[in-house]
Amino acid sequence: MLLLPLLCALAMPARAEPPADLDTMVEALRRKIGAPGVSIAVVEKGRTTVARGWGVRKLGAKDAVDGQTLFQTGSTGKAMTAAALAILVDEGKIAWDDPVIKHIPWFHMYDAWVTREITIRDLLVHRSGLGLGQGDLMFVPRTHLTRRQTVERVAFLKPRTSFRSAYAYDNILYAVAGQLIEEVTGQRWEDFMRDRVLGPGGMKQATSDSEDRFRTPNRSWPHARLSGALRGLGPQQVLEERDELGRNGAPAGGLALSAEDMAAWLKIQLAHGALPGGGRLFSEAQATEMWTPVVSMPITPLPESLKPAQPSYQAYALGWQVQDYRGHRIIQHSGGVFGSITRVVLIPDRDIGFAIMMNSEDSGMILGLYYDLLDHYLDQPDYGWTTKWQDWFEARLEDGRKFLAATRAVPPAKVGPSLPTARYAGRYRDPWYGDVVVASGPRGLTIDFTSTPRMAGRLEHWQYDSFVTAFDDPAIEPAYVTFALDAEGKVTGVTMKPVSKIADFSWDYQDLDLRPVEAGK
Repeated sequence: MLLLPLLCALAMPARAEPPADLDTMVEALRRKIGAPGVSIAVVEKGRTTVARGWGVRKLGAKDAVDGQTLFQTGSTGKAMTAAALAILVDEGKIAWDDPVIKHIPWFHMYDAWVTREITIRDLLVHRSGLGLGQGDLMFVPRTHLTRRQTVERVAFLKPRTSFRSAYAYDNILYAVAGQLIEEVTGQRWEDFMRDRVLGPGGMKQATSDSEDRFRTPNRSWPHARLSGALRGLGPQQVLEERDELGRNGAPAGGLALSAEDMAAWLKIQLAHGALPGGGRLFSEAQATEMWTPVVSMPITPLPESLKPAQPSYQAYALGWQVQDYRGHRIIQHSGGVFGSITRVVLIPDRDIGFAIMMNSEDSGMILGLYYDLLDHYLDQPDYGWTTKWQDWFEARLEDGRKFLAATRAVPPAKVGPSLPTARYAGRYRDPWYGDVVVASGPRGLTIDFTSTPRMAGRLEHWQYDSFVTAFDDPAIEPAYVTFALDAEGKVTGVTMKPVSKIADFSWDYQDLDLRPVEAGK
């Protein structure tokens, strides 16, 4: 008799409706945290149960977020670039394990052996040997470089580990994947995505090109907190929407979608490539490939209050992260560009998926909503995730603030600079980034990252032969700039590193190896 209740409990279906208090919960949380806008899509067993928004598209304006409001979705677009490649695999034009040079003969990695061996699959799974975010300054925060120029410069990125030996998240090789699509099809990544993925997939508002997004009235604007001691502190402010990440890196995260578009994408994923109206975007075989783990990911220990969120395994597939949560397989990916963050989540064994998009950088809020929705659809009791993750996020920011305060509390050594400031001026070149110009003028020393529009400002002496940037654009992460001198007092090189210990990894100043450029070169 005891077995019957157990069997009945096991046979109970998963919750088929969103939380009854979703509307009031999201709005209360949004107001409490001060987030401008939020958009959520939920798909359950092939039907859309949520596709709506809360708040405003832009602070200072009255236009409300709704189910058709476009949000920049960042790295969640990696899965869509993988889907574009899957279409070409189905058509027999490429194979996942083709060497990249079969389709881009002019492509090079730093090591000639890796150039010969690296495959299309390798481009998507972060095991190339490059370091975390290495090369991101080629499109962060913006760029003059074309996609082809960017791909050509990958040859100068010195690996941090041996090929296929370790996981390290990168964006730059997704730019290579986008260039590969163009080499194979003759279409830009932007056009192929529009014609072969977004359009056929029923994503009616989605855009793959910035100008298309700017022409769409119903779009969200990016917001961030920039006036505090470090990014993330202070009141929200509207960012200039055209100061977006360089389009050369768009295959890594340059799509904009609405909640309705996200619902269409979730349906395709949960149906393993089948389209709701018949036909397929990609085959069942490719759906399996894209969800199959390839590279193990390190698991970051979480504090005790967040321990239930810590997975026992975590791996990267083709544009997706695969892990466990409360005994269930979760396929998900986060995304972030300046002023916007996103999370896309699939629970395959419950045939449920959801996406959360925000036009701000309030990561504690999006993580809280993510785990609250997971628990709801997995029939778990309320754990108070929104409070716990927000507490974690605020503590992280406070830790970063204290670190900066402690750094400033210890005055820099009153030593240096070793040279008259005019002697630090010059043109310095890194093989993969390009030129950085240090000049001496009425403002003192200035610095200009010439491959990046408007990434310029003053250099203020810190200590010894180190300076700190004071960029004209407050959204650009500050950096220490250190000059190396030879025995004659001549500058032989320049190295950099972020000032903040919680700076986004895409500010990969530490990967620069700047050397003086001889006059006329």
